[in-house]
Amino acid sequence: MMSVPNSPPAVEPVSLEQARAHLRVAGCLEDELIAALITSARIHLEIATRRMFITQGWSVFLDEWPEGGVITLAIRPVQSVDSVILHAESGAAREIEPADYTADTGSLPRLRPRSGRQWPRPDKPFRGIEIEITAGYGDAPEDVPQPLRQAILQLVAHWYENREPVALGDHAFEIPAMINALVAPYRIMAL
Repeated sequence: MMSVPNSPPAVEPVSLEQARAHLRVAGCLEDELIAALITSARIHLEIATRRMFITQGWSVFLDEWPEGGVITLAIRPVQSVDSVILHAESGAAREIEPADYTADTGSLPRLRPRSGRQWPRPDKPFRGIEIEITAGYGDAPEDVPQPLRQAILQLVAHWYENREPVALGDHAFEIPAMINALVAPYRIMAL
């Protein structure tokens, strides 16, 4: 299973103004750097928690259907399953009708064919199955849980103050324990 983003979030969970205030930066000379740090912190924490924060589109690709037919999606939280598409070697694509499958977008997002039905066989040996989903807590920054937004601010501050990944003759700058504590309840553990 491979997941690829196909539409980024429209906004970040933390605004440039919030980050500037947190950093106690008065001017706008470093706005480009701070904005890049916000985006990098969001992506870093999304990967660490295995959750998408702001609404964004993703495509999940499979080579074949899993045994038993139930697909468990690794991206969370899932707002909707937008389409299931079969790709052919020729480049042709056909969408599976939503009436032919059931999607559960709860805490363990899953997809399965409707009772008595089978998934159609893909005509392409690799990435022949594409599931398009919309993921994230919501469209607005306030939809993202406050501890995750605070973790972004803390990580931005950490990276702003410690711009080098390693200090020679000293210890590496690791992510502060406080940030790990803020995101710990939101981590999805892999088994």
